[in-house]
Amino acid sequence: MNILSFKSGHDGTVAGIDSTDQKLLFSYEAEKNSFPRYTPVTPDTFIDAGLWFKDLPDVLALSGWSSNGSDHVTTSGAGYFGVGPGSESIGKRTFFGKSVDYYSSTHERAHIWCSYALSPFQQGEPCYVLLWEGALGDFYEIDAGLNIRHLGQVMTSPGTRFAFLYALADPDFPISGGELRPEDPGRLMAACSFGENGPADEDEQALIDQILSINTATDPLRKSSFVNSPFFNIGTDSQKLKNLATKLSDAIFDRFHQFAEKNLNQSYPLLIAGGCGLNGHWNTRWKESGLFREVFIPPTTGDSGCAIGTAVDAMRHFTGRAKLDWSVYSGQSFCDDKVDTDGITMSELNLKVVAQALMDGQIIGWTRGNCEIGPRALGNRSILAAPFSSETRVKLNRIKGRALNSPVAPSVLQEDAAQHFDLSGSSPYMLDFHRVKNPDLAAITHVDGSARVQTVERDQNPIFYDLLNEFKTISGVGVLCNTSLNFKNSGFINKTSDLAHYARQVGLDGFVAGNTYYKVDAP
Repeated sequence: MNILSFKSGHDGTVAGIDSTDQKLLFSYEAEKNSFPRYTPVTPDTFIDAGLWFKDLPDVLALSGWSSNGSDHVTTSGAGYFGVGPGSESIGKRTFFGKSVDYYSSTHERAHIWCSYALSPFQQGEPCYVLLWEGALGDFYEIDAGLNIRHLGQVMTSPGTRFAFLYALADPDFPISGGELRPEDPGRLMAACSFGENGPADEDEQALIDQILSINTATDPLRKSSFVNSPFFNIGTDSQKLKNLATKLSDAIFDRFHQFAEKNLNQSYPLLIAGGCGLNGHWNTRWKESGLFREVFIPPTTGDSGCAIGTAVDAMRHFTGRAKLDWSVYSGQSFCDDKVDTDGITMSELNLKVVAQALMDGQIIGWTRGNCEIGPRALGNRSILAAPFSSETRVKLNRIKGRALNSPVAPSVLQEDAAQHFDLSGSSPYMLDFHRVKNPDLAAITHVDGSARVQTVERDQNPIFYDLLNEFKTISGVGVLCNTSLNFKNSGFINKTSDLAHYARQVGLDGFVAGNTYYKVDAP
């Protein structure tokens, strides 16, 4: 039984699973291939997905969604909220002349089942789930019979409350502004790394209390309600904002931690779902909390995982199974198209040559195989550089169009991770932070002494692993800077022609596409 699943709204995605083999066939995010970030499903995405099937799918699944308004009136499929009765819609639909089974369940359920299906735990092992995002902030339990039990709501809209602080401080965000910008949570996460810890002062505490006390279900956060705050339009580079961001982040986390400490006492594994699962500081704190036997965050913890989650929910309904065999490299395949080679020298890929170029200070675009699913570049759509100089971080951030002191993440050979970071296990999806132990790694060490690490094993990504090994042979260190390969405000680059254009535009020294190394001639 093949299941084709769609996620409506922003972060549009089309996913396919083979329920017989319980295998994720693909998950194509509409923004990938240089479309604007957060793009809804496009005809390109639909056509690419259709290439997987020799016949029409057996089940058509639609991930529930609703309008952006606080009332959530306009709905798609089964809508946004709910895990109990009424949270599923099941029937038959005619799809290109064929009668197929139709299944839709809520956005809430999609997040839960995505995290469950991709987790490493066997079906039947009870798990806790934390779903926190722009609207939902709740805990659940999935029991041995695949029943979802709602354990309680901690707060509505934790992600929105967090991101609102950036809009409040930003003079460019209009006082009459409505929807927050989807990039603001990431900007505030970066600001937290520069904040000073300690108790909130009177003004800080007053604003934190005001942000956390508003009932966002009936009264959305509005900048116009905060014009008398001393933090109104203080500027996004203000140290006051950075300090307050750290304290608001701690206040939100502490509320969830207190609930978990009081109500989640079985030491089950914790699955984290929703866009707040991209907050590496919070993920690290959950892993260090000691409340759970293990903590798992899928690489598609945000809305890009909802098409997978609804497909799994459909599989659970029709077959009773809810686990997947999957790879993080299940996105679109790379298109090695025609390249304008003016000013570019081509040669067959030689990992030693690329490793030496990186050691010499060059910055290289790196594309292999299929796109990563989720927002993190994990060695298939990456910009790579040596990790030793703080000037390299500045160059990478200039290429990316970010603040020059923004953190840059490292990739490291799994077997060397404990040598360079306070990391004893694996971190394959670059979703939490670890203390840097090696003082030579200046390019990837953030101001607070941490880094968001990706560990790499050979069976995970053989060619990228071999490149790290070649770099280790030359430098003595199996670590590289790894940031995403994309035009600003767009998804991953997925064509050689786009990559050549990007290399010229931002000043890459070279790039790898498939089995070819392209060296960009100096101007």
